[in-house]
Amino acid sequence: MEFTRKNVRLVPQSYRGCGWFFVTFCCWRRRPVFKYLVSCSWFLEFLRQESAAHSFAVHAYCLMPDHVHLLVEGMEPASDLLRFLKSLKQKSAFQFEKKTGNRLWQKKFYDHILRPTESPDGVAWYIWMNPVRKGLCAQPEEYPFLGSFTGAWPVTTRPSDQWLPSWKKPKMPA
Repeated sequence: MEFTRKNVRLVPQSYRGCGWFFVTFCCWRRRPVFKYLVSCSWFLEFLRQESAAHSFAVHAYCLMPDHVHLLVEGMEPASDLLRFLKSLKQKSAFQFEKKTGNRLWQKKFYDHILRPTESPDGVAWYIWMNPVRKGLCAQPEEYPFLGSFTGAWPVTTRPSDQWLPSWKKPKMPA
């Protein structure tokens, strides 16, 4: 019996336009592809090209050894997160497989559409603190594979309240 995953995406219109999105996608079988400067530099160039081509600003990124976190903002009404990520993953995976003979990405990705009450700065700091939480460094400034294409890093001040994604928030009693 083959296992199939349920589609958890919202309607496609939810991912279009001038919105803010927090996205996480993982390397195939959680292999530590982004442990090395050469693979990080290579992927960041793909990210830079594809975000520009699809009208997305990359306000925060963090390349962990086996997954990627992004905080992106659609800059035009025609910006489409699903097309942007499909193109980014498809093109980078093709080049990676051509070069190494290995798969790069797991299927699907995790997304969170920021609500008007959520602070993009809080989400950015959640992303930038990921290597600290994982014990890869003591301060985010020490980790070489994080930043921003819009100049937010390291200018954005750390919020006093830590932002948590919905899947990490404690459940409220019924």
